[in-house]
Amino acid sequence: MRFRASEVAAAVGGELIGGDVTLDGATQDSRTVTPGCLFVPLMADRDGHGFIDGAMAGGAGAHLTSGAVGAGTAIRVPDTAVALCDLGSAARASTLARVVAVTGSVGKTSVKDLSAAVLSKGGSTHACERSFNNEIGVPLSILGAPDDADFLVLEMGARAEGDIARLTGIARPDVGVMTTVAMAHTSAFGSLEVVARTKGELLDGLPPDGCAVLNSDDDLVMGQAGRARCSVLTFGEHGEVRARDVSLDGGLRPSFHLESPWGREEVHLEVHGAHMVSNALAAAAVGLFLGLSPEDVAAGLSVARLSPWRMEVATAPSGLVVINDAYNANPASMVAGLEALASLVVAGRRIAVVGLMAELGRHEATAHREVADLADGLGIDLLAVGTDLYGVAPLAGIDEASTNLAGLALGDGDAVLVKGSRVAGLEALAALLLED
Repeated sequence: MRFRASEVAAAVGGELIGGDVTLDGATQDSRTVTPGCLFVPLMADRDGHGFIDGAMAGGAGAHLTSGAVGAGTAIRVPDTAVALCDLGSAARASTLARVVAVTGSVGKTSVKDLSAAVLSKGGSTHACERSFNNEIGVPLSILGAPDDADFLVLEMGARAEGDIARLTGIARPDVGVMTTVAMAHTSAFGSLEVVARTKGELLDGLPPDGCAVLNSDDDLVMGQAGRARCSVLTFGEHGEVRARDVSLDGGLRPSFHLESPWGREEVHLEVHGAHMVSNALAAAAVGLFLGLSPEDVAAGLSVARLSPWRMEVATAPSGLVVINDAYNANPASMVAGLEALASLVVAGRRIAVVGLMAELGRHEATAHREVADLADGLGIDLLAVGTDLYGVAPLAGIDEASTNLAGLALGDGDAVLVKGSRVAGLEALAALLLED
């Protein structure tokens, strides 16, 4: 979005220092500065104010500051993080785009990506990058939207009660999607009931003429439906938007018959895994509610691509099939990954290289052992990296895992799934496997 520095100062209650320049977008990372953007220094592991000069030299048009003023135009505020949220809220008020927000324990980013692909068939669409789903990412995503955007798709994550309510207050979505409620970040939430209640904060903020898009197959999601003051549209096996006759090709790409109150259509996905059908149905429901035809919905889904490290299926020069699902992991997504590996049509070995599923609290030990038991039942060999919670002797890190796998002489007919929480960093292993 384009805005004047004086408009920024007014929106955040700040003091304009320097020229009233025109700004386009915003970033908190001096490495991603674009010409004329607003640089927002934040207090994190390092004080972002130390990067103001570099950001301005790199082309930023102005900067916020709660400390020293750098070169060029500045807007002085008491707290740059608070100012960023205030600015995101002001930007939301200035756009005519229909806003879609996606939350849930599993599938947020995939549904965001699929929804953006669908809505692009109906108009100019902007979606948040990667997993920009917190009090920094959501306002930055709104500020990054083109002025002429028809649709804006956002992702919302939470680590404590009230987080989704705060993000909803900034984004004021027209459509809210709840994917699943599952065991994720339970070390912070304590129970699935609290997770459900927190995700349900999204429904509290939807307008009467909006829509709550809910997973009919998840009782904890449906238990929040009464909080919506707007219409509810369900997706899933028992939903109003559903899939029939699901099949997978040799690359785990699903096809199905889409059924909905708006009509039927054949859908062929380029994303991988049977669990992506549910995510596609959520995106279809969003598009249908916002006025797209079943034909346009199917066309959008057919060209959708996911953010990196999410169910990427590729073949190494040796013939080894590698499933890179290393972006993150919790018990529900781990089950989906293992089932995807088991469904691959390969004649050789199936190996899952897994890392820690982080932030599970008191459920940690049980959850990891249940994953190990599932792998055993599916005939999958399990290699654990950096954790002994799966009940197998752990490999120390990426190098040892790579050496171990190289010793197995894997190739044509074999398949490896690589999956773990972000702290495991297993995407590096997936890249090494594909180099062989």
